[in-house]
Amino acid sequence: MISYPAGAGSTLTRVLEAGSGSEVVLFLHGVGARADRWRNNLSTIAAAGYRCIALDLPGHGFAQKGPDFPYGVPGYADFIESFLDDQRIASADFVGTSLGAHIAATVACRRPALARSLTLVGATGLFPLGAEACSNIANRIVDRERPGIERKLKVVMYDDSGITDDMIEEEWAINNSPGSNEAFAKLADYFRNQIDSDAVGERLAALDAPIPKLLVWGGQDRSVPLAIGHKAQELLKKVPLRIIPETAHAPYVENPQAFNDILVKFLKTRSAI
Repeated sequence: MISYPAGAGSTLTRVLEAGSGSEVVLFLHGVGARADRWRNNLSTIAAAGYRCIALDLPGHGFAQKGPDFPYGVPGYADFIESFLDDQRIASADFVGTSLGAHIAATVACRRPALARSLTLVGATGLFPLGAEACSNIANRIVDRERPGIERKLKVVMYDDSGITDDMIEEEWAINNSPGSNEAFAKLADYFRNQIDSDAVGERLAALDAPIPKLLVWGGQDRSVPLAIGHKAQELLKKVPLRIIPETAHAPYVENPQAFNDILVKFLKTRSAI
């Protein structure tokens, strides 16, 4: 696996890449996370014959931070499209988790030819969240003190025994790096005031383009409960829904072997598994 800086238009980001296959798999993280959340997935999927790319969204990880970016799903979708265009990647299999799934689905609706397939993991943005849920998420986004970061890590994990002091310290340092205060403040404002108007589930279901889709959910997801996954399955015309038991909002972290097996099987056929 290699890591390098790359531009998407005028925006700088960090890329993690593994493999050299002709087919690209693009991994998109969620709010407050970063590309290396996928570190236990990239090499395994690459070994199955794919070129795997994960990148930091602006405001996250080692990507550009500060106020000068349109933080929110439309701005992130523009960023992803620019990255693919700049890298001369004509299409990719998108794997998005949480907000990353919302972004991937938005790109697929705007430019269907870019999306060879969609794997949506604990997806947000398929349905409106409601004002109360949006406000609660916004409050968590701007809570970047160590106790708040520890609470957020424990919520996304079914078994929180592996959350170490070093993990909390690293998360705190990255999410309090220069420019992060302005970035997260703008992202929180987006959640409070706009994200529900960007819900994309009905648009995705109505697409004429036959994009293969897969839903993956942690069986004990407390952030986006499994009931949302079942609702999404019905909306998207009963696409396959794969549930990984004894995992929460990050099944690709907690049980990478199960997640990788599911993803490789789907990528090989891009049909129900």
